Amino acid sequence: MGRRTVTVHHVRAVLAGARRGGLDTVPLLQEAQIPPLLLGDDRARVTPAQFARLFRALYRATQDEFLGLSGVPSRPGTFAMMCYAALGCRDLGGAVERSAAFYGLFAGGPELGLEVEGGRARFTVRNEFARDEERFLTECVLAIWHRLSSWLIGQRIPLAYASFAYPAPPHEAEYEILFGCPVRFGERLTGAAVGFDAHWLTAPLVRDEPALDAMLRRAPFDLLSRPEYGTTVAEQVRRTLTQQLRNSPRLPELGEVAGRLAVSPATLRRRLREEGTSFQELKDHVRRDAAIAGLAESGEPIAELAARLGFSEDTAFHRAFRRWTGTTPGAYRIASGGQDVLGRQGRRSGPSGTHREGTDDEIGAVPHGRVNSATRA
Repeated sequence: MGRRTVTVHHVRAVLAGARRGGLDTVPLLQEAQIPPLLLGDDRARVTPAQFARLFRALYRATQDEFLGLSGVPSRPGTFAMMCYAALGCRDLGGAVERSAAFYGLFAGGPELGLEVEGGRARFTVRNEFARDEERFLTECVLAIWHRLSSWLIGQRIPLAYASFAYPAPPHEAEYEILFGCPVRFGERLTGAAVGFDAHWLTAPLVRDEPALDAMLRRAPFDLLSRPEYGTTVAEQVRRTLTQQLRNSPRLPELGEVAGRLAVSPATLRRRLREEGTSFQELKDHVRRDAAIAGLAESGEPIAELAARLGFSEDTAFHRAFRRWTGTTPGAYRIASGGQDVLGRQGRRSGPSGTHREGTDDEIGAVPHGRVNSATRA
């Protein structure tokens, strides 16, 4: 229930390469259990499991780690070999430089750079990909690099900023969720960059090959999904709300959450505002994500789902869901196959006849040696 849903903008963007290559995307969406009609509404969202299934379907269809978003395809296994090469370095700085050199050997790949000045470091993607009109691949390169780097040293690297040369897109609000830092658009640079404290470059690598093997079996989606380390106030509030919603339909008020975090309500409100969000927005997002997951991944009756999420009337839930996604709960469930629980791909029986989505390992697994990565780290 607690995992963030994915904006339809990213669904459209990840399909662009396959569509341009002449592939019929409707079967791919159906395999992922994503209603094709959702792509026409900018408010629509999908679950992480649906998005992961779409990645797998695209990878199998394109046999390209870039999913057709670059002018030159990337052979399956390239990302894995880069990871193994980087793993032999003593510290993160060496791993970043080696990965940049590795991809410099391949035409059409990302042109990566690392700049250090005055105690600050900047990781850049200097080129634009020929078929990446939505810049999805460029953004994923940055996100995957950050997740992979943090994974290699066993600590989350706080980002000071993420900057992009192009103007802010309509889904600008999604970027702070993706990167967890202030985001700037229209910057004077080529491509995109993230900044961080340079001391992280001296951090030793703490992973070994068995751990890397396990991580690669879940790549790239685990690397694209932003882990919530609880290092921001918004993450702590979201985690508190998500845990409460698992046990009760009544979400706590701001004062209650402030008490749990040992701050005053005014301080909590101010810190959330500084992070670009609000308590009410976080409550809405937690309910929205739980509603989408419940409709897409279970056979729970809509009335029971509405009550579990704290809505006193079905009509109030219908109004809220339409505001969140542009469609009704019933239409979303039918289109995504949520009513046909038995025997659906990626689902299996749980206790007492209930059904639950496959585990993360099942969602992301690909054959060893053919590790799927839509982007490069």
